[in-house]
Amino acid sequence: MRPNVSRRTFIKGSVAAGIAIKVSFLSAPAQAALVQTPPLPGPDWLKADGKPKYRLDAIAKVTGGKTFARDYRARDLENWPKQQAHAFMLHATKADRIFEGIDLSLLGDDLKPDRVVLHEDLVADDITIPGEGFYGDVFFVPKGQTARLLGQPVALLVYHDFARYDAAKRLIRFDDTVVRYGGKAPYSHPAHYGAARYVRIDGGTPDADDRYSPLKDAVIYGGFAGDEPAWPAAGEGNAMARGMAAAAQIEKEISDASNDLLVFKHKYFSQSVDASAMEADNGNVWYDASTGVLHIMMATQSPYEVAEVSASLVSKSKFHLKEVDLKVGYTVGYGTKDHSIFPFFCVLAGLYGNGRPVRLANDRYEQFQMGLKRHAFWMDNTLVVDRQTGQFRAMTGHFKNDGGGRPNFSFSVGFVGATAAQSIYYLPKSDFSAAAIASRAVDAGSTRGYGTLQSMSATEMMVDEVAEILKMDAIDLRLKNVFKSGMKNTQGAIPAGALRNEEILLKARDHPLWTNRAGKKAAFDAANPGKRYGVGYGHVQKDYGTGAESALAALEFDASGRIRFAHVAHEIGTGTTTSQAIMVGDILGRVPDETEFGKVRWPQMPLETSDEPYTMSQEDEDKHSKNPRWTPSFTSPMSATNSVYYLGHATRQAAHALVDLAIWPAAKSLWSRGIGGGSMTPYAVRREDIRLENGEVNAGGLPPLRFEAVAAEAHRLGLVTGVTVHTFNRWQWTEAEFDIPNAERVRLPVDALALKYGDGASAETRTLMTLDGWQFVDRAAVHYPPTQRNNAGVTYYAPMATLAEISVDTATGEVTLLSHHSIMECGTQVVPELVSGQIQGGIAMGIGHALKEYLPLYEDGPGDGTWNWNRYELPRSKDVAVWTQTVEILAPLSETDPPKGIAEVVMIAVVPALANAVSHAIGKRFYDLPITPEKIRGALA
Repeated sequence: MRPNVSRRTFIKGSVAAGIAIKVSFLSAPAQAALVQTPPLPGPDWLKADGKPKYRLDAIAKVTGGKTFARDYRARDLENWPKQQAHAFMLHATKADRIFEGIDLSLLGDDLKPDRVVLHEDLVADDITIPGEGFYGDVFFVPKGQTARLLGQPVALLVYHDFARYDAAKRLIRFDDTVVRYGGKAPYSHPAHYGAARYVRIDGGTPDADDRYSPLKDAVIYGGFAGDEPAWPAAGEGNAMARGMAAAAQIEKEISDASNDLLVFKHKYFSQSVDASAMEADNGNVWYDASTGVLHIMMATQSPYEVAEVSASLVSKSKFHLKEVDLKVGYTVGYGTKDHSIFPFFCVLAGLYGNGRPVRLANDRYEQFQMGLKRHAFWMDNTLVVDRQTGQFRAMTGHFKNDGGGRPNFSFSVGFVGATAAQSIYYLPKSDFSAAAIASRAVDAGSTRGYGTLQSMSATEMMVDEVAEILKMDAIDLRLKNVFKSGMKNTQGAIPAGALRNEEILLKARDHPLWTNRAGKKAAFDAANPGKRYGVGYGHVQKDYGTGAESALAALEFDASGRIRFAHVAHEIGTGTTTSQAIMVGDILGRVPDETEFGKVRWPQMPLETSDEPYTMSQEDEDKHSKNPRWTPSFTSPMSATNSVYYLGHATRQAAHALVDLAIWPAAKSLWSRGIGGGSMTPYAVRREDIRLENGEVNAGGLPPLRFEAVAAEAHRLGLVTGVTVHTFNRWQWTEAEFDIPNAERVRLPVDALALKYGDGASAETRTLMTLDGWQFVDRAAVHYPPTQRNNAGVTYYAPMATLAEISVDTATGEVTLLSHHSIMECGTQVVPELVSGQIQGGIAMGIGHALKEYLPLYEDGPGDGTWNWNRYELPRSKDVAVWTQTVEILAPLSETDPPKGIAEVVMIAVVPALANAVSHAIGKRFYDLPITPEKIRGALA
């Protein structure tokens, strides 16, 4: 659901300029240093049940080993110069004054920088900001112009040694005489970033064909008249005009509503926040002019984009670039290191380092000043409810989000929020719109929650208040309107799989926190004068994925049974390196002996892509699909809760293919040895009977086989012993058909396949393995999801509900979280401890959003460079009910349930739960987040 910045221009620029792109991760010897006990999965890593004793990166992290990109200096990187240079930037703190230049006289001769880089230097050297406007139009503020946003850099200062760099940075910080301004000038923001509208009217029942929906008809896109969205005219013409007619019909029904309907309207606000990832943005870049190689060490969630944009940035400049060599360490970003502009400031620093590696690393002041923020949202909601039955008849929501001075993902965040606003409810009629607004604020991007935290929190607060007005139990009202399996979402799409929100609601309704809340409130309030007790409930379902997810994974084994595994995924704190290895073990009965994560060089997969999965027409996709080596997208960044399901899909398909093409036929060969067809013939054993566990292969009562013996047999027979897959998902999986040598045609949920054959393969078969020892199998047919499926908005959901128990001090306004209980459904848990960690961390972030965290958007906000954690309040252990939090995770419906992405949903439900708890405690509703002590005191005054 997150349209990616199109990389077609970047790729074309790179190829045209003859620039090679090489991306590598901290692997091989570096990985051994990161993960010390053991360096790779080994016998002491797993418990008896096959689950890990600890994360692969655990030992290094708790002992202070080098894991994050921020830990590395030039001397730590092989073949880099050992002398490390450093850089920092000066920033504009005014957006309504003309920038006239910088005055460094304060530094004197001793501390003056070795190089100063201004906008005019980039112009002279033919360096322009890439990305077709995604990152704005300029890196630095040009002289004689106003800043595009508060905190925009005006200059880069490079120092060849740390001592002078550090002293200069400390001296200049907070000095408002260094950046010089001229006269006043009205702030002129860029064009607003986009407006989209999702209108649906069902056919009278959930099962009937929709009269209008985005999936069936169209998403409505608008322009702007000033700061307000301007929509197409209603009519009977094209799909958008018919959509606007449907919206007008919904609006008329709301305005004409009779007294038997409750029409509830309210406005809500969700604030700008900083994600506060402990690793601030950083990079270390060395441009080697003698070889034309740009060496980069970067903290990023989107390494491919960093490499491609870096090549594009330099391709037409005076710097003669031949190759981009990017290294990526572990990182944590909560989305803020996905498609951020910061890596390209690091590249600029390296280009102007005079042959030295230059490290540009934000401290916490700088991270607040220019790190991507969670979008502020303004939401204008209406809910129409039948007063007698409690049934929802219609809902509308018109949202604005402030994207700041660079577009980034603001438009996407806006309409993802709009498509999520229905939360867990079925809506017969709905009209949700989003407008992404440009402003002088610090730019906002793909921060955890991605618009859905903002919109679903408002919906849940609204539903709670409607239940109060109707004098209904709030969970009973939810049960009357819960979104069930097979129903359509507000885009007209049927979600994947079973929706289990009703089951969660029933569990929550029976929980003691809910059933005993009235009696406990009376007792608590009487026993604690000046304090008020409250319980609140929040329940959401969050999409996961982007609608254009792609991945690569490779699995192979040698004749001794050693398993090697490679994947594009890299670690950003979710434990993906652990979970992907465990997925292999769950299917093959053994975890890999060797792993390589973050693999980028895939010579066995010579794929071609235009990388426009969201904007390509069906006609163009049909044409490109005839090329058996074409794919809509090569790979995805680490974002959108995509690790366990989408990236894991590639892992699971590679493992299943290896079982089908190698393990099963090799095992059958061993079981069939001997007179009369061996031990297998008397039994009727089928492929689905095979089980791989604890290093053994079993099936239907046949003698257990050691994995090593089966592997040796597969090699002896020359069977497939290695599988590489490429996958693509557009709210459903692509499937393709392949003609495999010495086998029948197979149809797999992948769009590209490469194979490696065993030692006993015939000479003819071995000649097929021409790509680094692999054969790329040209597909015989492919079935990509239609491009219209982009309008589905989302089909994959993970639900979570939270009950929050609080007390409010009526004198101070302080909210104390006494306990909280969450109920979640996430399919099959690959590593339950990782799920638990995600829940605990996500809830803590949600508590901060609901009660504490707040950034002013404009002049008194973080763009002024004075914000740090001394001003910005994060939740601490005392705020999150560390010892009184509980969680229940629904058991999967069967052992075949896939895992669901939950990294974002875990932080959302607690936000409205806390808002609703405060209302229960003091009888006052709040519509603006966060709910601070000052707001509570004001409401009680």
